[in-house]
Amino acid sequence: MTPSPAAALRPIEAWFTSRGWRPMPFQRQCWRAYLEGASGLIQVPTGSGKTYAAVMGPIAAMLAENGGSGPEGGLRLLVLTPLRALSRDLLLAIREPIEAMGWPLRVGLRNGDTSSHERGKQLKAPPQILITTPESLSLLLAGPRAEALFADLEAVVIDEWHELMGSKRGSQTELCLSWLRGRRPALRTWAISATIGNLEEAARAAVGVGGEPRIITARIRRDTQIRSLLPDTIDGFPWAGHLGLRMYEELVAALDPAISTLLFTNTRNQAERWHQCLRFACPEMDGALALHHSAIDRAQREAIEAGVKAAEIRWVVCTSSLDLGVDFQPVERVVQIGSAKNLARLLQRAGRSAHQPGGTAQVLFMPTNALELLEVSAMRRGLGEGLVEHRRPPQEPLDVLIQHLVSLACGPGFEPEATLAAVRRTWSYRHLERSRWDWCLRFLEEGGDCLGAYPRYRKLERDPAGAAADGTWHYVVRESAVARLHRLNIGTISADRAVTVRFVRGAVLGHVEEAFIGRLKPGDVFFFAGRQLEFVRLREMTAMVKATTRRSATVPAWGGGQMALSDLLSAHLRREVDRCARALEGEAGFSLDTAELRALEPLLERQVQLSALPRTHQFLVELCHTREGSHLYAYPFEGRFVHEGLGFLWSWRLARHRSGTFTVSVNDYGFELLAPRGYPFEELLGEHAESLLDPAGLLEDLEQAVNLSELCRRRFRSIAQVSGLVLNGYPGQARSSGQLQISAALLFDVFQRHEPGNLLLDQARGEVLEEQLDLGRLIGTLQRLQGSEWLERHPPRPGPMAFPLLAERLNNRMSNESLLERLERLRQQACRAEGL
Repeated sequence: MTPSPAAALRPIEAWFTSRGWRPMPFQRQCWRAYLEGASGLIQVPTGSGKTYAAVMGPIAAMLAENGGSGPEGGLRLLVLTPLRALSRDLLLAIREPIEAMGWPLRVGLRNGDTSSHERGKQLKAPPQILITTPESLSLLLAGPRAEALFADLEAVVIDEWHELMGSKRGSQTELCLSWLRGRRPALRTWAISATIGNLEEAARAAVGVGGEPRIITARIRRDTQIRSLLPDTIDGFPWAGHLGLRMYEELVAALDPAISTLLFTNTRNQAERWHQCLRFACPEMDGALALHHSAIDRAQREAIEAGVKAAEIRWVVCTSSLDLGVDFQPVERVVQIGSAKNLARLLQRAGRSAHQPGGTAQVLFMPTNALELLEVSAMRRGLGEGLVEHRRPPQEPLDVLIQHLVSLACGPGFEPEATLAAVRRTWSYRHLERSRWDWCLRFLEEGGDCLGAYPRYRKLERDPAGAAADGTWHYVVRESAVARLHRLNIGTISADRAVTVRFVRGAVLGHVEEAFIGRLKPGDVFFFAGRQLEFVRLREMTAMVKATTRRSATVPAWGGGQMALSDLLSAHLRREVDRCARALEGEAGFSLDTAELRALEPLLERQVQLSALPRTHQFLVELCHTREGSHLYAYPFEGRFVHEGLGFLWSWRLARHRSGTFTVSVNDYGFELLAPRGYPFEELLGEHAESLLDPAGLLEDLEQAVNLSELCRRRFRSIAQVSGLVLNGYPGQARSSGQLQISAALLFDVFQRHEPGNLLLDQARGEVLEEQLDLGRLIGTLQRLQGSEWLERHPPRPGPMAFPLLAERLNNRMSNESLLERLERLRQQACRAEGL
């Protein structure tokens, strides 16, 4: 007899009482929904108790089995998390009540760091609760014991679903869940999300097509206080990029050694630089200042996380590696260095402080560009309106599907028709056409049109032993070498090959990209993981180093570090500029009403004197001439990716009317076209302004303007890795980045020449257009600008809004002057020209 929900929940209520807690209404709502057989999504503020809301329902059901004596052996609850660091915290959080109350449950942890001995134990005697990552789950499905391991599974909890669903890791998770649901039709799925705009879509992506998800939210007040560090004076020439380092004295003065603080940067390179700066500026913080990002060795990261929880480490310079739910209750303040570029990201990072219900998150904003003060003012208003960005799942990434099918064939095998039906029940593949499915099977079984002569590409075989009376069959992978290599390469995260950094006589420090190490020669000094290191030699993808007292400003750079303004924040930013324009004109009801806008007043006034500030219905274009040539500055305020597409599109369309060589530079506010002296921008804009903003022929023009074929070639490398066309090899025999690149490029050329309809080529093109060039947003921008009033100005020299674009271009130019020296020289020239 099944106990009532109230009876089943008594052990849970008892543990809460023993802790002096009272379950929150949304937690009880989740538990009852689970016990009723429902699936859904939980969205409440960070630090409100989401984990216990999601897992205590399944635990209550397990404890109620066998008349209340608890479950027998077998895996019942699977907890998926995007980060290994989160899995450790989840393990501790779930174990706490189990050990305190003596419940007959075992909890296991399985990821890339789990020993082979522990993995073997988990397969022989599975724990009732297993915490793992999407990659490790795929690896389990690729094993021969997959069906037996998941035979008793009752529930899946997905932590930080908002982080997974917008990437191919989310697609990978959906496909794994589709197989599990095929084996366990009553399987319940609960996703946990902190900050997401499209709740309904997120819930449906988590539970799959056909289910009706419950969405559980809570009105828990969580205030976020943002205070900006403002420079003493802001003139009309804003600094740019890492020149925010010049304000380190103000940052140090605002920090308190007694207040536990996370200092977030947007890139690992920035984190290394700021840690180096603070280390030299605050030697008294030695031992209490740490650096945390994903390229640092796991053992060091774990030691830092433990130091923060123990209140031994007071300041941590970090990246998105600490964005997610690592539980840092001692953290009292968050510093954001540079704009977060995204409301959801800022909210997530703010939630790291006061990580408890009802707490007030404190964010100290440190600008690296004066115009970023506009962004933070816009962010504050956006958060006040309660808006956050949407996360869209990728649509039908075939490379992930191909990898998933090979995983199933390496494990239990799969029957094509049943698997197609299961795949179509996922949100990302719900519209998968039969022709595309058949192409994937033929590609894996026969090598497609081009690769059939090579056995390593004919991975799937039909298993006659698995044939049924109705003529259906199973696909399997028979070659053990193919299966081993596939298991070693499971995953959807592809990047430049990583080189391990290790002391000559000792510990591993972390990893950097091969391209960075390739530029070093023995004796060169660089700064990494908070240490000054001298490069000794490179041996088998391991960079041997030793500590040195010699100083260097060289810091590794990692690919994929740039962020662009979200569409939501872009709209708020345009409104903020509009507010400034109206306030400076003295319009009633408008004023510079935030500390950031008041600090920017001198810069904004100079912009109006030299040019203009555009209203929301206006599109500002500035034309001027200098000794460098003719300049066109345009300000759509749509983010750097859209501006990159617009800049190249305009240069191509202008060159059709008057040939010329253009230099394009972009930032989040606009783009610059630099042409030779005398180039007739004024004349061409007067005659062809409408055609520059015409969405018609956009794809054809972009193909010529940005060398789309080369961009697709680069993107195909990642797709080839995920789909298993290009493999890294066995441990100790890893292929170099150059070898992988050559292999992928060769396959790309073969497909283009002999199989132009290859669907992986189509996917590469689609990803370049939709992700890299943000085609949908680019079209929307062109349509918006078409309906805007054209505001053309001719300032005598580049103004305040143009100055960061000029700095962006100078930063990419070789010179024996530092960027700071070049910008200071230009600033002085402009001041002299204005008689200042």
